[in-house]
Amino acid sequence: MGDLTLAIRQHIDMEMDPEVASGMAEHALGFFGFYDRIIDNALEPTDRNLFYMFQDYDLLTTESEETTLWDGREWRIHYWRFKPELRDRVKAYMSRDVKKVDIDPFGDVYGDGGGIWTRDGDKVKNPNAFTSDHWG
Repeated sequence: MGDLTLAIRQHIDMEMDPEVASGMAEHALGFFGFYDRIIDNALEPTDRNLFYMFQDYDLLTTESEETTLWDGREWRIHYWRFKPELRDRVKAYMSRDVKKVDIDPFGDVYGDGGGIWTRDGDKVKNPNAFTSDHWG
């Protein structure tokens, strides 16, 4: 469950409260149990929406299979499953080297500011464009 919690935080929001991500992971894993896939018909609409969200964030994938019923009709069964490479991707992401960058939240105002207080953007590009000297 810890790996899925990390994956949820990684794909949705690293600032997400770990308890919220853990709750989402527990809710999803509650459907799967010890299996690697779950049949779509077992989901309520709100749970299916959560699974679609997980699919959008590249955590889940879908698959389907067809079977022939006793009366000869084809029946398609849809399943949800976790991406097989998800665990490896999460471990690689969490073990990467991240250089901490100290950002001064007031640096733009009180520091150099990169010309924030100048009005260079208001200057006319061609000052002679609309003068009588230009038209001649």
